[in-house]
Amino acid sequence: MNTLHLTSEAISFDFDRAKRAADALARALLGESVCMSWYDRTLDREAPAHVSECHDDSCDVPGYVDYARSRGAELMIDVGNGEFVFCYRPLGEFADDA
Repeated sequence: MNTLHLTSEAISFDFDRAKRAADALARALLGESVCMSWYDRTLDREAPAHVSECHDDSCDVPGYVDYARSRGAELMIDVGNGEFVFCYRPLGEFADDA
């Protein structure tokens, strides 16, 4: 999975601002895409919820990354040095061309 790091000293990111920025970058790089998973370090929350519970401290890959990768995610966007992480999969053949 390719990783893009987005940081800014001029902009402070909350979850909504980080998600909008990540969505825009994913759309620019992948076209139509879907966010497969995310992580918010400040609140220690992830989606899908509890996906890291099956991982222990010996795992090198967080559960939210493993989940997205195993379902075809191609892009991980790290916002604010790990403050927020979003994983995306292009829609590809599932995109609505109509």
